[in-house]
Amino acid sequence: MKTIIFIGSNKSGSSREAIKAAVRLGYFTVLFTNKERQLAQRNEYVDVHEMVMTNTGDLATMRKEIMNLRAKGNEIMSIVSFVDSNVANALKLCEEFCQNGLSSTTAEIMENKAMTRSALEGLPCSPAYMTVSAGQTADVQAIKALNRFPLIVKSSSSTGSKDVLQASSIGQLQQHIRKLHEKDQDDQIIIEEFIEGDQYLVEVIVHEGKIHIAGVIEQEITFGKRFIITGYGVLGIIPVQMRQSLMEVLESIVERLAIRNAALHAELRLTQSGWRLIEINPRISGGAMNKMLQAAFGFDLAEETLKLYLGEQPVLDRKHTHYIFTQYVIVQNKGILEKVTGKNRARNSDGVVEVYIKPKKGTLLIPPLSMGHRYAYVIATGRSMVQAKMLAKRAAKEIQFHLKKD
Repeated sequence: MKTIIFIGSNKSGSSREAIKAAVRLGYFTVLFTNKERQLAQRNEYVDVHEMVMTNTGDLATMRKEIMNLRAKGNEIMSIVSFVDSNVANALKLCEEFCQNGLSSTTAEIMENKAMTRSALEGLPCSPAYMTVSAGQTADVQAIKALNRFPLIVKSSSSTGSKDVLQASSIGQLQQHIRKLHEKDQDDQIIIEEFIEGDQYLVEVIVHEGKIHIAGVIEQEITFGKRFIITGYGVLGIIPVQMRQSLMEVLESIVERLAIRNAALHAELRLTQSGWRLIEINPRISGGAMNKMLQAAFGFDLAEETLKLYLGEQPVLDRKHTHYIFTQYVIVQNKGILEKVTGKNRARNSDGVVEVYIKPKKGTLLIPPLSMGHRYAYVIATGRSMVQAKMLAKRAAKEIQFHLKKD
């Protein structure tokens, strides 16, 4: 059986859609998971042909499971991950068992924010930064060299806006550093300048060294205790000057990291002096991203990424071009979910392409501390980006989470 092994998957979003794409392409799918809940909910993963409970952080353990699959007659065509922190490990195993022309080295750099900053240091898009190792305190003179407060403080292994904090003073900065080191004493802390400007996400596939932009998405940020992206507007038409300047930035990054074949996404802010890189990750964005791009352009980025991982040529030809906006729903107060109302009203609203509700009754909901604390989304289309945004936000307001105090 021609088999694709997936290391980790969320219940929904791009990582799950990649598994479904593998089934459509005719492959036997195996999911390596460390989540007991997924085994308990096995019947909800009909697109997973075989689920293996294993330590997804341990290469030796996964090698044994791969050898077991081979012994049973599975022909391993690719080993992939669409989940934070698992991408490099999947590529390492793929180098051993599949050899599809992808390198784990750049993925490993991109999974570590300190390594990324170091590798890209000196590029015009790279912000000023410093790192603080375990047991160290931030040097005041070095902090002053970062220009001015506020500053951004983040752990090197941060994902999904977890452990990304804003500091407005030396005292608050030191407090954040202590807090992050208490959480993981071995992790490096990054302190970097706060970049002002509109924020964009760029989905990219690099094939044989050539850069293909799958989509440029303007982001809306809600700032509470964390920076949470709650709105995404897919640009149907990318202005010529914007595309050219983005390609220059992407080319400099791809050249510096020696990327030959990869799927990645970059978050950048557009400032008066050009693009500045907030972060870069070695995978397609999670959540609704795959469905957003499918609604906007008609291709399936998760499926095309799989083709790349299989050593094939990905194709990002547009079947159509639509204005798309996605509005996420968060809660302002903590509580146990009793019921959700307004789902059907949202689905039946003008322009709505899809409505997704994540939590079930009895789930504890909290104000967002990470992207994982976004509990619903609405994807809408319109004759313009302004209309698509208006329709998505209007429909999202119909969705109400009714909570009782924890």
